[in-house]
Amino acid sequence: MKKLINDPYRVTIEAVEGYVAAFPKQVRQVKDMPVVVRADAPIQGKVGVVIGGGSGHEPLFMGYLGKGLADGCPVGNIFTSPSPEVVLAATRAVSGGAGVIYLYGNYSGDVMNFGMAAEAAAEEGIRTETVLITDDVASAPRDSIDRRRGIAGDFFVFKIAGACADEGGSLDAVVRAASKANDNTRTMGVALSSCTIPASGKPIFQLAEDEMELGLGIHGEPGEMREKLQPADRVVERMLARILEDLPFKTGDEVAVLVNGLGSTPLCELYIVFRRVALLLSEAKINIHRSYVGEYSTSLDMAGCSVTLMRLDDELRRWLDRPAFCPCFVEAP
Repeated sequence: MKKLINDPYRVTIEAVEGYVAAFPKQVRQVKDMPVVVRADAPIQGKVGVVIGGGSGHEPLFMGYLGKGLADGCPVGNIFTSPSPEVVLAATRAVSGGAGVIYLYGNYSGDVMNFGMAAEAAAEEGIRTETVLITDDVASAPRDSIDRRRGIAGDFFVFKIAGACADEGGSLDAVVRAASKANDNTRTMGVALSSCTIPASGKPIFQLAEDEMELGLGIHGEPGEMREKLQPADRVVERMLARILEDLPFKTGDEVAVLVNGLGSTPLCELYIVFRRVALLLSEAKINIHRSYVGEYSTSLDMAGCSVTLMRLDDELRRWLDRPAFCPCFVEAP
């Protein structure tokens, strides 16, 4: 294993410290904890938007703190939920009196720890609400959406909730916006390699040089199927067919598209994937309103990508288009 690290058991906290040192005008660390918040938090009268989960998915989660997006991020160890104490510290740091919304992927550790933090926050008089993100079509059947994982679609849910909060929405309004975004977002991915957790020093799973795994999980969870590697166009056709069928999307829809790299896929390959996505959507008479190509939700050094579509209406389009300014993302008007 070759990695630019020091102590493999201090990767998360050193990454947090480095991130805060890189962007001191935009974010700050809460005491010496793995908690990062906007430099201007808390903002009085504004709903606090807390996003979080395990590290290893950068720029998810702490890269999306700023105006028009999130306010705080409790950071867990690699692929591990942040503790209730860390979540509570983030909650306190962003609470401006209008309540706090928790947004995170649907994983059991996160559900438990954020839930415990919510109970503790309530005892301190801070109202919290939660929206679980469930965009991964490969992780459970359509009639069991509540069991699905959250993967790259997290980004769109964060963007919509952050925009609603930024324009002054109440906690109930922000919950509704986040839920609406989640309900209209679908993702599927493909892995070309595993990733290596620094503390273990070895890949989570093995893929032969001529194999791929469709329906990946971003923590090394097994996909739907493992088979021989196919050309990019064919892989995209299969992933997009699953996505379009699942919502279902239909002729005349308008969408936002995210082609997301998982950590070690060159940008040129992501553009090849997007090229096919755009052509297939054009043939289906589905209009692309905004496009995002790059690394938005990674899995350490995994090779592969995911494709996400969010179906838009006037309300979601307005929130998506609202400016956002974060260290790792800018949405210009």
